Amino acid sequence: MDLKNSKYIILEIIPTSTDPKKGDVAQLSALKIDGIKLIDRFDYRLDKSKIKIPYILKMTDYDNESFKYVKTTKNLLSNFKKFIGDLPLLIIDNSYTRNYLGDFNNDIHSVFEFLNLEVSDDVFDRLMNKYGLEPSNYLVDLLYEALIKEL
Repeated sequence: MDLKNSKYIILEIIPTSTDPKKGDVAQLSALKIDGIKLIDRFDYRLDKSKIKIPYILKMTDYDNESFKYVKTTKNLLSNFKKFIGDLPLLIIDNSYTRNYLGDFNNDIHSVFEFLNLEVSDDVFDRLMNKYGLEPSNYLVDLLYEALIKEL
C-alpha cells in the first residue's frame, strides 16, 4: 500500500476486555487521512456509566468534551463503520484490536509496518524517540505524526 497516494484510517481501540464477547469498546479514536493530509477524525467513547473497570475509566478521563458518547459498543462500531466506509485500516496490531474488527471487511494493516517498528510494550516510547515526538493522550495522533515524518 502506497500511503502517499492513498486514503486510509489510523485507529486506536481501548476495550474493557481483550475478548469482544466479554467486553466493550470503551474508546475508539481514528483519523481519516489522504496521503499525509488529515481529512477528519472520529473520537467516540462508551458512556462512562457503562464502564465498570476503574483503570479503564482513569485511562479515558481526558478531553471529555472532545468525545462523542454512545450507550453501546454496537452503536459505537456502527458509527465507526459509517466513518470509514471501505478505506483500509492501519491498526495498532495488539492482542485485541483485530478481534474487535472481526465484522469489518476493510483491508487491515499494522501501522507499524510503515514505521519499521514491531509491537511491544514500549513501542510508543520507541516511536517518540525515533521521530522526536512529544507525548500525547491520543495515540492515533502520535502515529499520524510519525507517518508524516516517515513519508
